[in-house]
Amino acid sequence: MDVVDTPHGPAHVHLRRVTEPRAWLARGHGAGGGVDAPDLRAATEVAGDLGLSVALVEQPYRVAGRKSPAPAKQLDAAWIAVMETLPRPLIVGGRSSGARVACRTADAVGAAGVLCLAFPEHPPGKPEKSRQEELDAVAVPTLVVQGERDPFGRPRPTEQADIVVVPGDHGLKADLDAVKAAIREWLPRMLG
Repeated sequence: MDVVDTPHGPAHVHLRRVTEPRAWLARGHGAGGGVDAPDLRAATEVAGDLGLSVALVEQPYRVAGRKSPAPAKQLDAAWIAVMETLPRPLIVGGRSSGARVACRTADAVGAAGVLCLAFPEHPPGKPEKSRQEELDAVAVPTLVVQGERDPFGRPRPTEQADIVVVPGDHGLKADLDAVKAAIREWLPRMLG
């Protein structure tokens, strides 16, 4: 594990290296979870199989032991600080809140692509509070893997974003093979 100083405290970066990586995949955790979420582990496994090294980023608020996420600007600033330490080409993403951070910062970090797991389109029961604009703003190829019964809703596809719906809810645990298959089909397109 590496420790990266950010403007909002240290972030932990758990590295899963392959020999001669074709690219790097950086993954952020959800608001209340950690880097060991089943769907993040599934993405890490697929990335390694395809010759990518992976950086699993633990945000400073989690490193400090807090459960409630920091404000978006702090999350984004910490993420950007970590991304500056990683080699290129770089594909960014994460699950839930981590997917939102990756979308908001994709341009700033020079991402080649964005991989979102369980993008929280809106808070549960509040479709009027859409976060679609964060996905709409991404200018690089993007994959969103979304559970068919996700209470956080389902984003709509964009010019750059493909949406793959898999069995399950926001946790994406119901069919990890479907999650892996979606990632395995998409990632090679990012590698040329």
